[in-house]
Amino acid sequence: MKTKKLINAGADAVDEMLQGILAAHPRHLYAVEDMPRAIIARNGPRKGKVGLVIGGGSGHEPTFLGFVGKGLADAAAIGNVFASPPPDPIVACAMAVDGGAGVLFMYGNYAGDVMNFDMAAEMLALDEIEVRTVLTTDDVASAPPDQRERRRGVAGNVFIFKAAGAACDLLYSFDDVERVARHANARTYTMGVALSPCSLPQTLRPNFLIGEGEMEIGMGIHGEPGVAREPLRPADAVTDELMDSILREMKADRGDRVAVLVNSLGSTPMMELYIMMRRVKSRLDDAGLILHTSLVGNYCTSLEMAGASITIMHLDDELQRLIDHPCDCAMFAR
Repeated sequence: MKTKKLINAGADAVDEMLQGILAAHPRHLYAVEDMPRAIIARNGPRKGKVGLVIGGGSGHEPTFLGFVGKGLADAAAIGNVFASPPPDPIVACAMAVDGGAGVLFMYGNYAGDVMNFDMAAEMLALDEIEVRTVLTTDDVASAPPDQRERRRGVAGNVFIFKAAGAACDLLYSFDDVERVARHANARTYTMGVALSPCSLPQTLRPNFLIGEGEMEIGMGIHGEPGVAREPLRPADAVTDELMDSILREMKADRGDRVAVLVNSLGSTPMMELYIMMRRVKSRLDDAGLILHTSLVGNYCTSLEMAGASITIMHLDDELQRLIDHPCDCAMFAR
């Protein structure tokens, strides 16, 4: 059975979405001329500042477009739904934000993104623009701890991009921006659960099947297989399972501070997210951890997928300052 969507034609959905975003947020965003998939922050790039370019496939909004603005990302290169952007908009983004101090690429660890962003970096080297890359790898379910470099980047992007963007805005050196980005990634952990599939605009059909009374722990944001398919359980039990995986790996000491994101994968309502947040806070209290800041809502979605993820960043003094640093983006501000 086909799903229902408020679109015109599936093939036009991404470009029409971008037109709508630019119409809604002209104070924050513009597109490079003749390159509508290269979205630039009006008030972010400036001379002497490391440029931060993020990007990836559409369908995860407000990731990536929503985090483009002063104090966070300077630009985002946008691909088709669940597909990497091609090299050309990535190059256009980098050239638009190059302030002479280098350009940092940050995106989730997916093969297509790695290939196309690396190709763009090679093209930019011909124009003597120095590019470095930091991949996000916060998805605890996607590989064991000793293979962290193989993990996917998911909702933890929000905190990781935030720390790196603040470092750029504070005019850190290229070396220090890269150090901060890697440090933020290393201290960020995400686990998710899917309850029902999403459907692509082109197909209007579910991208995976799951039983009526089932959930999948650790499913990826494109429908990648998780670590276990189980009977659906109450919210506290599900939250505990996600928190157990994160806390076991994070190895925080009592009195340590954390930032928390309880994220909807698309169709999970705020009521359910706050029920989960209540349990997250209880688990943090039991572990003696201090909740410094929390985000609850749609931050890294998978179209209309039902489910949620929990992200915890293990803060230190530097990361706390960077997370607290002001930013003003199209869909996110502090």
